[in-house]
Amino acid sequence: MKPITLQEIADTLGISVSTASKALKDYPDVSQRTKRLVKELAATLNYTPNSFAVNLRTKESMTIGLIIPEVVHHFFSSVIKGIIYQAEKKGYLVITLQSNESYELEKKQIALLMRKNVDGILISLANQTANFDHLKEVIEQDKPLVMFDKIAKVLPCSKVIINDRKAAYTATKHLVDSGCKRIAHFRGPLLPQNSIDRFLGYKKAIEDHDIQYDPSLVYICEDMSFEEGKKYAQKLYEEHKDVDGIFVNTDLVAIGAITQLKELGVKIPEDIAIVGFSNWFMSSAITPTLTTIDQPGFKMGKTAFKRLLKEMKKKKNDEKTDPKIIELETSLVKRDSTPT
Repeated sequence: MKPITLQEIADTLGISVSTASKALKDYPDVSQRTKRLVKELAATLNYTPNSFAVNLRTKESMTIGLIIPEVVHHFFSSVIKGIIYQAEKKGYLVITLQSNESYELEKKQIALLMRKNVDGILISLANQTANFDHLKEVIEQDKPLVMFDKIAKVLPCSKVIINDRKAAYTATKHLVDSGCKRIAHFRGPLLPQNSIDRFLGYKKAIEDHDIQYDPSLVYICEDMSFEEGKKYAQKLYEEHKDVDGIFVNTDLVAIGAITQLKELGVKIPEDIAIVGFSNWFMSSAITPTLTTIDQPGFKMGKTAFKRLLKEMKKKKNDEKTDPKIIELETSLVKRDSTPT
């Protein structure tokens, strides 16, 4: 069945298309009677506005692009929920793409979103991304772009972040305050900024408390997986029997480490205390429960969309936008994997 048009509604009621359109939008210069008649007829005929025509008039697609490294990660799933929650309230559709930590795929996805003429783009960088030309092009074409979590400091666009260095310092200091003297770090890949900052926070915390930095206690987790947590816990146990604390880049890896250490007969936290990062729901389900840094994913998603919306509105009104850095607070959640 052919969709009903606004012209047909207007012809049926003997009014202009402009009046019918205003009636549906509750314009004050249209009588209540006309509004009622138009809305009743529209409902009866199942009329829906032609979004393509609306987009041509408003020069808005009412869609935004979202690129994340991985959907399955608890933190990113929370971010997505926050973005969609806020976007739906404002009538926006979110095109969500997953880069799988691949720079080449991320480039293709940016190109796709630009061809789709989305109103703005939200992105958390892939671990492999070291060249930012594809994002510079987005900015040069005056497309609103907001980065979150994994960012590039050199790009002149707005960013929603946490202070990873400060949070990692807090996590490591908690291990020191708990009596740990030899603290290992299971870090993320070498490239992402948040991985770098968490490592630097760890390093500064031990040095500030007169503990000598030992690079052999730093293990690089390329995939940030449960399996890597188990693998490096085994390696740590074989190579450094004197380690009494571990700060882990993310909870999933930390849970893998706890699982392996328990299999080896290591008591947690009596023998080794462990602190994770992100406050994944499993961190309170594992035994012992995991002390961790609470990373506000849902709030980050809401905040990132709000910032993007502000910049999209400014662009529509031909107003200049100055990039803004928005830093969200984190907190240490103390549980059973560290001494009380």
